[in-house]
Amino acid sequence: MRKSVTIKIPATSANCGPAFDCMGLACTLYDEFTYAVSDEEFGFHLKVTGEGAGMLHPSGRNLAFASFLHVWNQYTQRQRVGISLIMHNDIPMSRGLGSSSAAIVGGVMAASILSGANLTTEALLNVANKIEGHPDNVAPALYGGFTISCLEEDVPHCLRFLPAKPLQFIAVVPEKPLATSLARKAIPHQIPLPDAVFNESRSALLAGALLSGRYEFLPLALEDKLHQPYRAHLIPGMEDVFQAGLSAGAYHCIISGAGSTLMAYADPAQDGAAIGQAMVNAFAAHGQKAAAHLLTLDTAGAKIL
Repeated sequence: MRKSVTIKIPATSANCGPAFDCMGLACTLYDEFTYAVSDEEFGFHLKVTGEGAGMLHPSGRNLAFASFLHVWNQYTQRQRVGISLIMHNDIPMSRGLGSSSAAIVGGVMAASILSGANLTTEALLNVANKIEGHPDNVAPALYGGFTISCLEEDVPHCLRFLPAKPLQFIAVVPEKPLATSLARKAIPHQIPLPDAVFNESRSALLAGALLSGRYEFLPLALEDKLHQPYRAHLIPGMEDVFQAGLSAGAYHCIISGAGSTLMAYADPAQDGAAIGQAMVNAFAAHGQKAAAHLLTLDTAGAKIL
């Protein structure tokens, strides 16, 4: 049985504008986790570099350890074990780029391998979904590409696909984090029927535009009335940042996941650096520092190194 494993997990961006809680994508920003188990040194041991250094602690409350134990305890009888974890994190935390999902996927994959369970990707998705509560981030983290997910009696189903043509994604990450719980509370439990139809049509158009390569429809397809208008007050300057990205050449801009990251979708021929700088400047005009990341689609998903 293996004693250690290293897993690389991509950042993810959920919702993709109108497809709330059902569509996500994986992008080229990564966390890397090395897990090792020992029968001699019991307890949790953690070393972190990059995002979260000095903030994350070795305990069962840490999502990376808790996710590991969720699988480990189910498939082994070795309850007393030492778990050593080395994290190198490039995914910003609490910014809507799937850092929690990366920790969950890293933990369940590592435990699956080190316990000898060797779960299928579908089984890993099921476990990760139970921990996360929804599959829109864990699915692209596992599969890569774009994913459309749905639940059938709490069992997740995932359709992975690649768009017909390349896209670039400019993730503009503000200094201020945004808790997912706070962002979810901002959304009302009921929305007007016309808004539901609006989002239904945009979600269908988004999938069609991506699969057909008809990207001239993306400015319409990425519109949303279900969650972004209700979360705008949580991200000061959001509308101005969106407009700055559009003026610089983006197809459209959206809230990545629950925020606070704002993401522009753009043609690879566009100057992504200029789009990112325009959005950073717009954030600065509202008193907030931000950093732009020029990304593309990750097509591999989580992988063992």
